[in-house]
Amino acid sequence: MDNNNRTHKAVVVYESIYGNTHAIAEAIGEGLGASVDVELVPASEIQGRSLDDVSLVIAGGPTHGHGLSRPPLREAGVKDATASGKDVDPGAEGPWLREWFESLGEGSAWTASFDTRYDMPELLTGHASKGIMKKLERHGFRRISEPQSFLVTRHNHLLPGEADRAREWGTLLAEKLHANNP
Repeated sequence: MDNNNRTHKAVVVYESIYGNTHAIAEAIGEGLGASVDVELVPASEIQGRSLDDVSLVIAGGPTHGHGLSRPPLREAGVKDATASGKDVDPGAEGPWLREWFESLGEGSAWTASFDTRYDMPELLTGHASKGIMKKLERHGFRRISEPQSFLVTRHNHLLPGEADRAREWGTLLAEKLHANNP
């Protein structure tokens, strides 16, 4: 679709330490991008920004301690990544999604949430995406899809096919957006 004919704008906000959640956010953006103007923004860069011109807000982060990461767990993750010689995702030092939710005003756009989590039973890992969705809905955003999880190995690598699944989900979100707001 030609950019000039696009009537919807989506923002994909993410928090990432090891880069997995960032990669999933990019794949979601690619899926959306065929028919929606998309902006990918790390949580560290969206603090205090108005979303009045946005039709769809998608937010995601890694699952730590059964939910959305908290400062001590994030700081430990950054320290661990740095100490083991792994690259740390830009913006990993914060501010993060929790801080964004504290500064987020009321909204009315459609919303979706996602997380990355270990490939283990959800009873053991939890889901950051469910907490993210609750926080977005408390700010007035409207759910367009159930929260989604994308899986990583114990060595912090995306499982094969997860980026493709995220891309497909992005395409589905765009279709739902157009169906709900022609």
